[in-house]
Amino acid sequence: MDQKQRSVAAAANSRAYQFHPARAAISDLFNLYLGRSSRQKADDSVREPPNKTHKRVLALNRELPPRNEQFLIDFEQLQTQFGDQDQLQSVTESVLISLVIQCCSHAPRAEFLLFALRSLCSIGYINWDTLLPSLLSSVASAEVPVSQGSQGVPSVSSTSLSQSGMMPSTSVTANTSNFQSSNPASTLNPVHVIGSPAQSTIESSSVATLSPVKLSDIACNGQPSTTRIDPSIRHNAISNLRQLCCKIILTGLECNLKPVTQAEIFYHMLNWLVNWDQRQQGNEECDGKSWRLNKALIEWLHSCLDVIWLLVEEDKCRVPFYELLRSGLQFIENIPDDEALFTLILEIHRRRDMMAMHMQMLDQHLHCPTFGTHRILPQTIPNIAVEGVANLRYSPITYPSVLGEPLHGEDLAASIQRGSLDWERALRCIRHAIRSTPSPDWWKRVLVVAPFYRGSVPTPGAVFTCDMICEATIDRIVELLKLTNAGNKFFSNDLLFINCWQEWLVFSDIFFFFMKSGCIDFVDFIDKLGSRLTASDHHILNTNHVTWLLAQIIRVEHVMTALNTDSRKVVETTRKILSFHREDRSSDPNNPQSILLDFISSCQNLRIWSLNTSTREYLNNEQLQKGKQIDEWWKQVSKGEHMMDYMNMDDKSIGMFWVVSYTMAQPACETVMNWLSSGGVTELLPGANVQPNERFMVMREVSPLPISLLSGFSMNLYLKLVLQMEESLFAGQVVPSIAMVETYTRLLLIAPHSLFRSHFSHLAQRNASLLSKPAVTLLVLEIVNYRLLPLYRYQGKCKPLMYDVTKIISALKGKRRDHRVFRLAENLCINLILSLRDFFSVKREGKGPTEFTETLNRITIITLAITIKTRGIAEADHQLYLQTMLEQVLATSQHTWSEKTLRYFPSLLRDILMSRTDKRGMAIQDWQQSETTVINQCTQLLSSSAEPNYVMTYLNHSFLQHRKYLCAGAWILMQGHPENLNSGNLARVFREVSPEEVTANIYTMVDVLLHHIHKELQHGHSLQDLLLKTCANLAFFVWTHELIPLDILLLALIDRDDDPHALRIVISLLERQELQQRVKLYCMNRGPPEHWLYTGIFKRNDLQKALGNHLSWKERQIYRYPTFFDDIVARLLPVIPLIVYRLIENDAIESADRILAMYSVFLAYHPLRFTFVRDILAYFYGHLPGKLIVRILNVLDLSKIPFSESFPQHIGSSNPAICPPLEYFATLLLALVNNVIPPLNSNSKSGSMGDASNNSVRGPHNKTPATPQSGPANASEGQKAFYQIQDPGTYTQLVLETAVIEILSLPISASQIVSSLVQIVVNIQPTLIQSSNGLHGASNSGVQGSVLPTSPSGGSTDSAGRSTPSVSGINTSSFVSRSGYTCQQLSCLFIQACGLLLAQLPPEFHLQLYMEASRIIKESWWLTDGKRSLNELDSAVCYALLDPTWASQDNTSTAIGNIVALLHSFFNNLPQEWLEGTHVIIQHLRPVTSVAMLRIAFRIMGPLLPRLVNAHNLFNKILSLLLNTLVDVFGKNIQPPVPVEASEISDLIDYLHHIIHYEGQGGPVQASSKPRPEVLAICGRAAESLRSDVQHLLSHLKPDINSSIYAATHPKLVQNPST
Repeated sequence: MDQKQRSVAAAANSRAYQFHPARAAISDLFNLYLGRSSRQKADDSVREPPNKTHKRVLALNRELPPRNEQFLIDFEQLQTQFGDQDQLQSVTESVLISLVIQCCSHAPRAEFLLFALRSLCSIGYINWDTLLPSLLSSVASAEVPVSQGSQGVPSVSSTSLSQSGMMPSTSVTANTSNFQSSNPASTLNPVHVIGSPAQSTIESSSVATLSPVKLSDIACNGQPSTTRIDPSIRHNAISNLRQLCCKIILTGLECNLKPVTQAEIFYHMLNWLVNWDQRQQGNEECDGKSWRLNKALIEWLHSCLDVIWLLVEEDKCRVPFYELLRSGLQFIENIPDDEALFTLILEIHRRRDMMAMHMQMLDQHLHCPTFGTHRILPQTIPNIAVEGVANLRYSPITYPSVLGEPLHGEDLAASIQRGSLDWERALRCIRHAIRSTPSPDWWKRVLVVAPFYRGSVPTPGAVFTCDMICEATIDRIVELLKLTNAGNKFFSNDLLFINCWQEWLVFSDIFFFFMKSGCIDFVDFIDKLGSRLTASDHHILNTNHVTWLLAQIIRVEHVMTALNTDSRKVVETTRKILSFHREDRSSDPNNPQSILLDFISSCQNLRIWSLNTSTREYLNNEQLQKGKQIDEWWKQVSKGEHMMDYMNMDDKSIGMFWVVSYTMAQPACETVMNWLSSGGVTELLPGANVQPNERFMVMREVSPLPISLLSGFSMNLYLKLVLQMEESLFAGQVVPSIAMVETYTRLLLIAPHSLFRSHFSHLAQRNASLLSKPAVTLLVLEIVNYRLLPLYRYQGKCKPLMYDVTKIISALKGKRRDHRVFRLAENLCINLILSLRDFFSVKREGKGPTEFTETLNRITIITLAITIKTRGIAEADHQLYLQTMLEQVLATSQHTWSEKTLRYFPSLLRDILMSRTDKRGMAIQDWQQSETTVINQCTQLLSSSAEPNYVMTYLNHSFLQHRKYLCAGAWILMQGHPENLNSGNLARVFREVSPEEVTANIYTMVDVLLHHIHKELQHGHSLQDLLLKTCANLAFFVWTHELIPLDILLLALIDRDDDPHALRIVISLLERQELQQRVKLYCMNRGPPEHWLYTGIFKRNDLQKALGNHLSWKERQIYRYPTFFDDIVARLLPVIPLIVYRLIENDAIESADRILAMYSVFLAYHPLRFTFVRDILAYFYGHLPGKLIVRILNVLDLSKIPFSESFPQHIGSSNPAICPPLEYFATLLLALVNNVIPPLNSNSKSGSMGDASNNSVRGPHNKTPATPQSGPANASEGQKAFYQIQDPGTYTQLVLETAVIEILSLPISASQIVSSLVQIVVNIQPTLIQSSNGLHGASNSGVQGSVLPTSPSGGSTDSAGRSTPSVSGINTSSFVSRSGYTCQQLSCLFIQACGLLLAQLPPEFHLQLYMEASRIIKESWWLTDGKRSLNELDSAVCYALLDPTWASQDNTSTAIGNIVALLHSFFNNLPQEWLEGTHVIIQHLRPVTSVAMLRIAFRIMGPLLPRLVNAHNLFNKILSLLLNTLVDVFGKNIQPPVPVEASEISDLIDYLHHIIHYEGQGGPVQASSKPRPEVLAICGRAAESLRSDVQHLLSHLKPDINSSIYAATHPKLVQNPST
């Protein structure tokens, strides 16, 4: 029965009670004892029921009220006159409620009613569970104005509670996070209705006609009155009514009420308190003055508080105190001047703060994305309620609510006040992102479009406002200006100047992206930039870099609108733009950058002059005249027929051409395009089998434009060039040159934020017919596979690209002849799948089997294994999808992996794949059954005398199940003499069948030849001879006649590694001279691996030489289309790393070493070789010998990897058992602090030395100024462009992953490494501070913290009074100066860096961390000191762990505080799957024997539980563990040495209530949040083992509907009590 039906039924029952024959008698009896006059005739007539034939029964009539003691006797006499006692009881309750409302202002009568209630209760005649809800409902009805009668009365009923959870709707109680008493529904009113039992809001208007009584009528002596009463009298009457109601409730609470009744009482009391000062509304509106705190008001307030205190008292715990915490009572406006209420609110605040603390990690204010990993964008966001799937956004930071819950969103971001802690934290994240340059996809998800550009439409889910972005952008400009000034000061125009220019170029790309995206209001930005530079930082604007930066974006639509039609501040904005101009002061006027900066003001003036005539008078005529020099130079160099030679331009010409790109972009674009086509065109050579009537034109090669020249072009020229090149590349009639393709890719690499496009979707939008041309498809596939794969990964577009390529594969895999496009697409898809290091869906739609080929299915499983084992699964939803994904992949694959391969797989995969049946035996049986037929067909087809026409006969008449053995049959027929086969017919068959048939032939041939070798061995043949013949036969297929693709053959062989001969064949094939020569030729023709630096002319390989006969078949025009970068050797780049994996799995260490040595030069062309090295070290951690590790490291270009200086010594140590000194690990952490962890302020390390005196201008010191000696060293590193670090993608990733590689390469155990890192972290403060004091006295210790405070982990001595020892073996004399931070800040950031680093390492390290952390905690001297009192221990724990954001300025900390901060930093960076092992630390801490240790356990694991709201199993596991620790201390059978009161853990009890509601909601607790029944069952089982005084505190966290308000109001539990 729904709520409406129940309400209608209740109303019907109420009407029935109005006409019950006993009602009049009961009313007369009460009126008699109340001393009220007899009812008048008119009143009788009104109340006379329509049926006058019934028997009237009257109670005794006495002139004076009898004594109260006689009431019970009279009532029992009356009771005997009626048969249905249940109805009589209900009528009695109805009469009592009516009398309570009528007599509330008459003290003696009110006292009698209380006496009557107690008397009736004594004989069990009062059902408090029906009376009290009905009474409260009637009181609420009485307070509703007539005008609102039809709108319903806002009351809390059992019905509403059971449907919406424990919390009432916002019409009763304010929102939990921001309470406002603006609800008019509970206002006092001049008309009330006498209610009845179970009266609901729907009956109010219908019952009003039956008993019309006004508050004014009963305000005095309970007698009717016709005069209008003053509102204050009415207010007093309501106060009396509430006072009496509270007294009745207090009487009822002496009995055992049902949980639902207690809940209704609780929320009515809250509602009254919240709306204590409601104004009158309706016809009797008062003068607007709030109630005075008169006696009646104070009394009912206090009575109401008495009820609440009685409900939440710990001895009974009728309602959890937690309900007060989330009620919002503490946020009411206009708190009355009442000490009792103020005391309650203070207690709510205190306990709420304590509870919220358990939700927040220690040093949470320092937790900020580092962009040091690829895992930036999760695929799913749990509990999507408002935002659509298309608007999913990743929150890089969250802000804690008053209940400690992590919140995010645009509305929240907009409410953050400038200068607050949260504002600074947001800016810290943005500044770091601007320096670290994450992908544009990340930016698009977190930025808010400026209001001026978007109107009033909000941006769902974004967390950074345009004001934040604007301020952070200006900070970066100021930072770069300081860096530039430092470069001019220290290095003139040498290395630092070049690096400064590089950083400006990188920033201009992001700045252009910001402006184009509309997340910065241009006019507002110019205003704030002008104010910043003219006020506090006016002296740093010494160059024209700001003018150059604005010239880059001056053609953006939003900027042009602002400068042309924006009526706000056109003139003022223009004048400010022009004010940024500075005369060039470079010592080298011929430097290209100096020339550009010298002329850029002229370019800007010319552009503004063309935009708006109203601003021309403000332009600089001198700069306008200077523009003529640009025109003259351009005319001089472009006159005549002589083409500008871009490869031999001097610095001045380069600079002037850069200037031209800003003033004459179109002519500059045409000139570049003319250069790229200046070689002319040529026809394909006759030897290429071109038909006589076909002409195939190809551009001749020239040199591509060098990246040093391209980097200085204007963004406007970039855009024009890219569009023009795409037109020529994809829509032209002439095959483009490699130079044009290479120049095109260089442009995309230079400006990844501004120019990136997803090619398949981009071309489809531009011209849908383009991709239908195989030539265009081939070119796009080559560009992406061999040039832009790292760019797609950086952009986070590998998955969409994989889906696009899969469509091509799916369309071609069953289609005959189209082998070249298919194999290239398949190879690209292999690279894409192997590049993914996060969980992915194998189908965009997410349903049904994959559209992958057999090869791709197998690669997908390998990638999953590597990803899960080396990086974990990021989200709980991904873990749930894993089973479905494997079913999709394996649905079309029959492959089984060997036992040796599976033993290295993560357990999640291994357990599923081990159950698969190996069907190779059946495949061999099928072969044996078909062998005779197949050999007969192959003999006819492949004999030297076979007719060519027989090929079509074979294709048309052979069965598919026989054709898949064609390759195997040919191999059998060779018998070591492949020259006897008709290779021409075999090649024609392979060209005519589908690509997937060729793949199936290869896989089948591998199985057959391995089976054949075993058979021959049984016949006594030599294994060596058999392997030689096998390799010779395979060489015939691969090299002599190029019939099958080598990469697929090698993959097929390594997938049969459980056969002892498969890997030996693979090694033999890789060592053959044919392949070695092809690899050598490829490396020689391809140029250097860093293709973007190559300035020579690229050589186009002959099609047949590049791809072989099978893929260069010339009978169709598409296969005459020349290659650009494709080569059959290049297809091996993703294969060789997989071969190395398989060799290591099979313990073939020497072979793996030999292959790596042999192909180390070739692997330099692998686009993701850095990732390969990092992952293989992590995948096989603990199983690789030192020699092989060194060999793997040599795959990298070691000179370009930021390894530690001493790292080579440690990996090459003659005694690998010796652990590196602690200083080595500290140096690793310092590198992370300086390059990966977001800085605490807007001044970078390099920028701080530019103008040290200005570091303190804005706000307090965030960093101490670095010395000039250390400044250039830091600055010389500079910010690298993307093309310099394509793998892994950003410099922060490079530094972090390099540290991971170093750790994984060390020849010591994980326990030694973790012990060293933890030792540094635990004692980092005294180490740094002692060193700092030794160098600088006590100067640093007195420096105040930054706007972002440090933390409890920011000091040096133990809080209990004992000094913490420093770390020996670390020379930290330069640590502080090298970082630029104070000691407190650096120590806190060291902890963050250590947690981040450990979270990147394999799970073997995690277990060691948990063991080491638990050991340190248990061995803490003040926990093991038996002389310490419980209060001392609790105080020490609270000091170390309570406040997650305090500023520790007194250099105090504890080892436990440091270790918990480390664990929280570690948890914050762990993927979801790797959190599975976190419970180990609590297991090692058990048994917990004190409240202090119990608090430590909760402080460690408490903040972790909010992350697990969707990982229910893990949440349940950790929650059970925490409850078990509670049992350890407060169990029934535990006899503590000193008794501990349950009240000492009230904050833990509140936290358990909150986190269980949080998990039930799946996010921040709402009014309708309900615990999950499974969680209530867990708590209920744990509570059975607790002491009674603690057990009842958790009594509501049980699934028992008779004791728990949550169970009693949970729809599932109410409907199914057995659950």
